[in-house]
Order: sequence, then C-alpha cells, then structure tokens
Amino acid sequence: MAPIHKHVPVFSAFTWLREGLADMRATRYLGAFYGLVFTSIGFVIALVYATFWKASMGLTAGFLLVGPIICTGIYELSRQLQQGEPVSLGQSTRAWMRNWKSLGFFAVILTFLLIVWARVSVVLFALFATHDYPDMHSMITQIVSLRNLEFILVWLGVGSVFATLAFAVSLVSVPMLLDRPVDTMEAIFTSVQALWENLAACLVWAVLVVVLIGSALVFFKPLLVLFAPWVGHATWKAYQALVVPKGEDALLGVGEVQHAS
Repeated sequence: MAPIHKHVPVFSAFTWLREGLADMRATRYLGAFYGLVFTSIGFVIALVYATFWKASMGLTAGFLLVGPIICTGIYELSRQLQQGEPVSLGQSTRAWMRNWKSLGFFAVILTFLLIVWARVSVVLFALFATHDYPDMHSMITQIVSLRNLEFILVWLGVGSVFATLAFAVSLVSVPMLLDRPVDTMEAIFTSVQALWENLAACLVWAVLVVVLIGSALVFFKPLLVLFAPWVGHATWKAYQALVVPKGEDALLGVGEVQHAS
C-alpha cells in the first residue's frame, strides 16, 4: 500500500471543496460534461420511480455507490492541471485506459454492491411498505414519518453497512488507480487505511458529499451539472491530502505516515 498521511485536520473536507472549486474554474468547467451524465442518470432514476417506485431508493443509493467510476474523467482533469499538462476533455474520457484492468475490476466490485443493495432495498420495501407513493417527495415524507419508525431503523441500518463499505473502498481508490500503476486491491487497501487513520475527517467528507449530491438528486437534478464535478475535483484533492505523493514519503517523518509492508 502507499503511505498514508495520519491525522488530517477534522474539517479538511471544506478545504478540499474550496480547492476543488478552484480546479473546476481552472479547467474551464469542462467537468460539467460529466455533470450532465450525472444529471441524466438522475432523471433516469425519476423515470424508474414512475414505473417501479420500490426500486428507486436502491437506485438512488446505488447512484452514490458508482459515482467514483463516473467521476474518473473529472479526476483526470484535476490530474492534468496538477501536472501542468494541457487540460483536455477528450483525453479525460480516455484516462481509464492507462490502468483499465484495475479500474474495470473496481467497477465490477462497485456494480456488485449496487446490485445487491438495490435488491435488498426492494425486499425491505416489500416487507414494510403498505401502499404506493404517487411521487418521490411523498415517498420521502412517508418514509421519515414516525409511523414508519421500524422501517427507518431497518433501512438505515442495512443501508449504512453498504454505504460504509462502498465509501471505505472508494475513498481514494479511483484517483490512485489513475495516478499510479497499482492494482485494484492495493488501491482498496490504501483507501481503507486512509479512512481508518483519518476517520473524523473522512466522516465530515462523507456527510458533505451526501448533502451536496443527495440534495441535488431529490430537489433539483440540474444542480448535478455543477455539484458532481465540484465533488469530483474535491475528491482528487482529498486523495492528494490523504495519500503521500509519489516520491515524497522518504521526506516525511516516520510519525507522519503509515507504511504498509
């Protein structure tokens, strides 16, 4: 595994968002292209809701699970900027080819989590839901009602397991796979280690990501055109803050990094 910075400041996530916004501006908002992809998926989720509402919560949560893969191009734009390379949207769409086997395997892992969670979510709705909901806002209102407290506890409990697992394995995995010639498992183990060593800071980051992406999904999907690339660029900054840059680990004190054997 790559060496990890220990004890990143608890509220580093706000710095990552600020720096991510700077990257988004410096790359001439090219990441908005990927934001359009996110927005399209958001409308697809709404369409699925209209025909099969019980699958919507699973798909919405899954939307967050596969986000790191969709954001691959955004990470590449930040990498180009950092390396002083010409910022190219076309090149960013092909960045995955540098390490396509490892990225592909990681995509399979996230897709598997998505499929399992979507199915579990449908089962939970089948067990607890007693009526249909005419629209997504009605569904959310009913779900958070105290009359559905049992469902809320079960759904949040099961969902938190999937969300925690997905977040742990994807915290820095995809940026690392783009930036270094590493394999999938090395990137995953590094990601989990980064989370473990900086739990409080990563928790704040997770909450901010859910608030930004989740609020856009629920209340105004076109916001994803900007929110998705913003979070993507900020994720690259999180990777840079949590994982010691290549060639710099030898310059750091033993107490500052965690070396893996």
